[in-house]
Amino acid sequence: MVKGEESLALSEIKAGWLGWGRRGTAGAAIPMALGFEGVTQRFGSVTALSDVSLSVEPGEIVALLGQSGCGKTTLLRLAAGVERPSGGRVLLEGRDVSAPDRFVEPEHRGVGFVFQDYALFPHLTVGENVRFGLRDQSAATAEATALRALARVGLADFYGGYPHMLSGGEQQRVALARAIAPRPGVLLMDEPFSNLDRRLRDVVRDETAALLEETGATSIIVTHDPEDAMRIADRIVLMRAGQIAQIGTGEELYRRPASLFAARFFCDFTEVEGRVAGGAIDTPLGRFAAPGMPEGSDAIACIRPHRVRIVPKGYYLPARLIARRFLGEVDHLQIAVEGFERVLSVRAPLSDEIAVGDEVGVEIPSDEVLVFPAADQ
Repeated sequence: MVKGEESLALSEIKAGWLGWGRRGTAGAAIPMALGFEGVTQRFGSVTALSDVSLSVEPGEIVALLGQSGCGKTTLLRLAAGVERPSGGRVLLEGRDVSAPDRFVEPEHRGVGFVFQDYALFPHLTVGENVRFGLRDQSAATAEATALRALARVGLADFYGGYPHMLSGGEQQRVALARAIAPRPGVLLMDEPFSNLDRRLRDVVRDETAALLEETGATSIIVTHDPEDAMRIADRIVLMRAGQIAQIGTGEELYRRPASLFAARFFCDFTEVEGRVAGGAIDTPLGRFAAPGMPEGSDAIACIRPHRVRIVPKGYYLPARLIARRFLGEVDHLQIAVEGFERVLSVRAPLSDEIAVGDEVGVEIPSDEVLVFPAADQ
């Protein structure tokens, strides 16, 4: 870029854009393939990852989903080169970047990283933070690049300010601008939305998803929130105790979970125990198919709260409404079903003609019920 072009670009960017800035202005990256082959990571006597293998295609957005301590952040740090694996290989474009004799340092991997705590340098200005990874560029070009990245996240006006002057959401956006400014082939994000309130979280998540699509970078996002994963990722990798429990799209994991663990992660069920007989289990709430499960084995039927229908008294299962809480589009209902010792949880709109204490009927579509081996827990 010649000097005149740099000045023009700087003047346009300094004019600023409101909000998150105009979409389509982030600049495209050259995405890289990322792979893990039999990766194991130990910290003393603790095994954080055990023989994990995963391939991420160029430009794909993958979410690592799981509870705290399941190994998802460790896998992210191995990809960045912040940690070295105890065993296995980390591959970038098919090249082993983790071998002890040819280990590639983080700054040479072409990987951007957004840390959970943002990791901004408090003694540097916002602009200097974003320019930190642009030291191979001329001063003028680095400034233009940093301003462009900040403009895309709506913070060009804060270029000369300091991180402590910003809100948590704004600091997160600066960290994101810093990560995308060098146009990395791989972008890694560790719980990027966990410190945000719900209303701000929705906006930041949607804008981040749009930004990832713009850059085209291969992206891995760590989260413990299934909704974050489903709304932003092409594929979800559900992790448990240092291993991969299931991989698939959000719809696949939600509708066809491979285990009771996976099912519980995506929905708060009413769980009913039963024993398999004739390819199904009989419960106080109905008989539900248990295909492929051994005769006589213990099983658990999982009933989604929003799939239960409340019908007039005299139809389906006899029951009584014992509590009702208005949640906006739906009501949270607690139903006492005849013959069932526990409370059935339901999320559904309910007619104002039905009051707490009224007798009702309960319909549970059998094809909406998931059945798993009890030992699957």
